[in-house]
Amino acid sequence: MPSTPARNPLIDVLKGLACAAIVGHHLAFYGPMSDAALPLFPGLLAWLYDYGRMAVQLFLVLGGYLAAASLAPQGLARFDSAPQQVARRFVRLVVPYAVALVLAIAVAALVRPWFGHPSVPAEPSLPQLLANALLLQDVVGEEALSAGVWYVAIDFQLFALAVLLLAGVRAVPGLAPEQRMRLLRALVVAGTAASLLVFNRQPGLDMWALYFMGSYGLGMMACWAVRSGRPVPWLAGMALLGGLALALDFRARILVALVSALGLVWALRSPQLLPGGRVAVRLQRLGQMSYSVFLVHFPVCLLVNALVHLLWPQEPLPNALGMLAAFALSLAAGRQLYLAVERPTPTWALAWRWQATLVGAGVLAALADGVL
Repeated sequence: MPSTPARNPLIDVLKGLACAAIVGHHLAFYGPMSDAALPLFPGLLAWLYDYGRMAVQLFLVLGGYLAAASLAPQGLARFDSAPQQVARRFVRLVVPYAVALVLAIAVAALVRPWFGHPSVPAEPSLPQLLANALLLQDVVGEEALSAGVWYVAIDFQLFALAVLLLAGVRAVPGLAPEQRMRLLRALVVAGTAASLLVFNRQPGLDMWALYFMGSYGLGMMACWAVRSGRPVPWLAGMALLGGLALALDFRARILVALVSALGLVWALRSPQLLPGGRVAVRLQRLGQMSYSVFLVHFPVCLLVNALVHLLWPQEPLPNALGMLAAFALSLAAGRQLYLAVERPTPTWALAWRWQATLVGAGVLAALADGVL
């Protein structure tokens, strides 16, 4: 999810739209402002509650596209060290992630004594803190410290899987470059098919990359289709895989991923569709900082929910205005996190410092509540 320089502005516009949908979904889902404001906008809030989360599929497709574009734009690995690539991705993800989780812990500790709502996270335990710091919370069965952070762990798994696949193909002896390219692409298509037809139909696997590889793989295939002189076979393959998956077991999330991947190819191969205008520019800026907004919006929304509920627990209009304020403040906080933390080049020392700060802040919050 972190932004990548020098890419088509349409990518950032789409990320901006997806980011806005996710923030809206969490505002509608977690309440209680959405419960009080429901009589004013029942259709919109119901749509955000039920379908706003589908924007995650667009993020997955875009993630696969950007991974292929940076790691293997022509189908061959263009990096030297797989461990270095994986480590760099981990650091880029966890520095703003840890900062945002420290804020989430602080906000939860602040509102917990006087805001008794299910959306408020419980006091963190030490195993929970360590699991969240290492992006292992769902794997080891610990609660997340903030909404949506499961995606960060999945993004890292998917990127690492792509890097290891590329490195593995490069290590196969005796193959010409063209043969390596064909082998890699065949393996990506096979992995995408296995996820769409098998793994994504097993809800118990949703903490692993294989569950989401279908959408991510469609994004990788979309990248190669955009760069290919013969995109039709790629488009046909994507449509065939997605159609088989939907015929076998219809899942709205897979339909969204398929439409997103096919639409992305069409849009990026059509220069006349480059976004323009004031709205597009704002969405592009939001897309560039979408990872930071995604990370920080939940504690911001939680704090606004608590304050508005304290002052106007049942009044629809103040709660609707509170939702708008929470949305705007989430964007503002995300911009600050992006400028101060995400955009500067992170280091391992900074990563470990913030990881330690995250665990320490959680321990202090738990001690203050008498848990540890």
